[in-house]
Amino acid sequence: MTSQRHSDAVAPVTRVPANRVDDDALLDAARECVLAVGVRRTTLTDVARRAGVSRMTLYRRFPDVRTLVAGLMTREFGALLNIAAASVPAGASARERLVTGAVAAVRRLMADPLLRTVLDIDPELLLPYLVERVGSTQRLAEQFLREQVTAGHADGSVRASDPAAQARLLFLTTQSVVLSQRPACSDGIAVEKLLAELTHQLDAALRPDPEEGRR
Repeated sequence: MTSQRHSDAVAPVTRVPANRVDDDALLDAARECVLAVGVRRTTLTDVARRAGVSRMTLYRRFPDVRTLVAGLMTREFGALLNIAAASVPAGASARERLVTGAVAAVRRLMADPLLRTVLDIDPELLLPYLVERVGSTQRLAEQFLREQVTAGHADGSVRASDPAAQARLLFLTTQSVVLSQRPACSDGIAVEKLLAELTHQLDAALRPDPEEGRR
């Protein structure tokens, strides 16, 4: 009788000791929550439950949902940008590396489920990064662009100009395509055709003026 009662009892939830949980496990749980309900409806309690840790354990690492989501975005989009940067062809000029890497990043970001969820459910959360400041993840993208612009000045594949201004405008151009994907691809415009136009636009904007070399 006693053994039967014990076997029928509900097993307690097993929590992972705090010192065994790394940030990636917590961010993975946050990602699941955001994909399920969006950013605004995600709570530390829900994330802690999914991660199998106490709320206090999560709170010690990430004091609020905003910090947690910022860490998630930096990890996710930083990884996508690194993959895109690694896709550039070997032996290409700096301009070719820049254009190939930038368009690859745009393609991946447009298809990313996390970003699409934010755009669909909580698009207003992105407004500060459009009108007020440049975030840490955005700076990762801009850093890649600036490095390739500078390299392009050195190898002659990018027209001479202020590298910071060139990189900033390239960043703003590519960002607008990513964040405006719904209207950008409306009216039957295919994503790949849009990206082909972006490729042409970026390359044309950076290509040196042949007349400059004759002066």
